[in-house]
Amino acid sequence: MKLILPLVLIFTIITMNAQQLPKVAFGVIQKFDSLPSKYVAARNVDVWLPENYTVEKKYDVLYMQDGQMLFDSTTTWNKQEWGVDETVNQLISEKKIRECIVVGIWNGQKLRHFEYFPQKAFEAIPQHKRDSIYNDILKNDRGYKGVKMQSDNYLRFLVEELKPLIDERYATRPEKEHTFIAGSSMGALISMYAICEYPEVFGGAACISTHWPGLFTLENNPVPEAFMTYLSEALPDPKTHKFYFDHGTETLDALYPSIQKQADSILKSKGFTRKNWITKVFKGDDHSENSWKQRLHIPLEFLLKKK
Repeated sequence: MKLILPLVLIFTIITMNAQQLPKVAFGVIQKFDSLPSKYVAARNVDVWLPENYTVEKKYDVLYMQDGQMLFDSTTTWNKQEWGVDETVNQLISEKKIRECIVVGIWNGQKLRHFEYFPQKAFEAIPQHKRDSIYNDILKNDRGYKGVKMQSDNYLRFLVEELKPLIDERYATRPEKEHTFIAGSSMGALISMYAICEYPEVFGGAACISTHWPGLFTLENNPVPEAFMTYLSEALPDPKTHKFYFDHGTETLDALYPSIQKQADSILKSKGFTRKNWITKVFKGDDHSENSWKQRLHIPLEFLLKKK
């Protein structure tokens, strides 16, 4: 895949001013500030490089949604973070995972719901029900009136623009066996969608507290059924791909158990086993970065385990 952006532009948009970078305890952050795209609105991208990163090596790459929430709680809206640098650094130091780069893609703020909602599943829902879904999203002030679902374009941004840029700029292993994607809540949905739509690009997905309802209620909600139908038709080859799912039991996560069990049944029917698929339940965990931080090591070890 050819690089979309000219190298001159690449170097002008990488921000090296420490005051503008998330503070990390390990490794280093390089920031692409307002990275332009022909598919989606410009956004920041934080690239975390591990300790002693060198171009003499080759690294796996983990793409993560909601990039502004990953590294530095002093800059986040709720003063929470995933603690990605601490967790990844520890796992690498303990030789539990392969050395990797983490690409934190900032979300589109009020466009987030529209960029992360799996588009093909949404478009399979009857029109009058789609209208109702839009109204529910707008009612929760999570979008702009008149905006359409744009997760297909978001994935094109990832695959056609961002990944070639990362592979050109950094010492990566570009093959799908070394390329992974992860996120929580709606970010988990788009990560699931990404590996289904681009199985030749992504070899594994970590879907944490997957927001199967798509909305904020299960009552008269056609979304979960649409997602299950999509999964049954679009899952990638279990021989060459890995899935990690989980959820807690408190706050928003309390909506997920019954739907996750349906998804698990579909994965099993399509040939996924304990070798390439895990679903975990964390009793007492809520829907927050603090909870995801505590269990992040589990999907990372599953996806990036040293052979």
